[in-house]
Amino acid sequence: MRVDVAFAGAGLANGLIAYRLAQLRPELSLLLLERDLEIGGQHTWSFHGGDVSPEAMAWLEPFVAHRWSGQEVRFPGRTRFLSAGYCTITADSFRAEMNRALGASIRTGVGVARLEATGLALEDGRSIEAGAVLDGRGAASSPHLRLGFQKFVGLEVQTETPHGRTAPLIMDATVAQEDGYRFVYVLPLAADRLLIEDTYYSDADRLDREPIRARIRDYAAAQGWRIARVLREETGVLPLLMAGDIDKFLAAGPPGVARTGLAGAFCHPVTGYSLPDAVRLAELIAALPRHDGGAVSRAVAAHARRRWREQRFLRLLARLLFLAASPDRRWRVLKRFYGLPEPLIDRFYAGRSTFLDKVRTLSGKPPVPIGMALRVLREAPVLRAERINA
Repeated sequence: MRVDVAFAGAGLANGLIAYRLAQLRPELSLLLLERDLEIGGQHTWSFHGGDVSPEAMAWLEPFVAHRWSGQEVRFPGRTRFLSAGYCTITADSFRAEMNRALGASIRTGVGVARLEATGLALEDGRSIEAGAVLDGRGAASSPHLRLGFQKFVGLEVQTETPHGRTAPLIMDATVAQEDGYRFVYVLPLAADRLLIEDTYYSDADRLDREPIRARIRDYAAAQGWRIARVLREETGVLPLLMAGDIDKFLAAGPPGVARTGLAGAFCHPVTGYSLPDAVRLAELIAALPRHDGGAVSRAVAAHARRRWREQRFLRLLARLLFLAASPDRRWRVLKRFYGLPEPLIDRFYAGRSTFLDKVRTLSGKPPVPIGMALRVLREAPVLRAERINA
């Protein structure tokens, strides 16, 4: 079998790339291979209104399952409503639109054993030739990146009575602080339906699900929400990028294979949001004049290096959060940030902080010890120390 573009993994990044290629380059033959029995898993992908351009929003619209006109944050001594819009793509809405647009090109229950620039070897012994190969099978550990972790357990629940929330609560840090910076994230999906996620900015990637499920139930009870039933559960351990050597990271992958999504370190270093980067990458690849392996892999690698340079300030903020603040006081960094002007917060989400934004973010009394802050300002020494400690 031979196709023009083959995708290892049919998650968000590869899915959106294939979707946009199908729209703009319908002459290309595409094949998406997913190890699981269905695409999308049990994931929820959210983004802020200014994170993607109006042009991108136009083609992304069929995936969006929920949208709200604002969002709320809570910290000890600070509650704030932000007017930026908020959108969510659910696993169901992602699957529905992908199957409608690309159903004939999707194969599930297929594991990929090996990737090369000219094709894939499958775990069942078959091989597929391809003009270009994209690897979007998720994040993997690398000696060339220093990471923190955002990990969570989420329960989508039906409440016995209407819960009363009309806007997302994207951070409730008034809860007890455990395992780093802890907050609860709540999406109102219907009058009697909520997604409640208990989230941790942690130094370790271990996720102990059972006690977190209990904390979610305790949180719901404290809000006056009586859970009638749990509709589904989702879990995640997302990388947060503090430092790294992007050239060595990219060189460690199979030559000529484009790495997408979290496999290519495409995410917001502080929030972990990956959808805006997935949209940018989809638009970049779809606009290429050629889609052979060399052209695609070179373009994606160049984009990864460019994004790495653009996100230097965001990685600094991640280091301040993880390395300069003690785990039980990390919430103070975020509390201070959410007291800044709303346009600055919007640009931070979108990864477009201006020079004045950066000065404003770092000015004033720091919420971390000044000596610790100075120690993490430079990225290269932080990465070298991580290698020594390893």
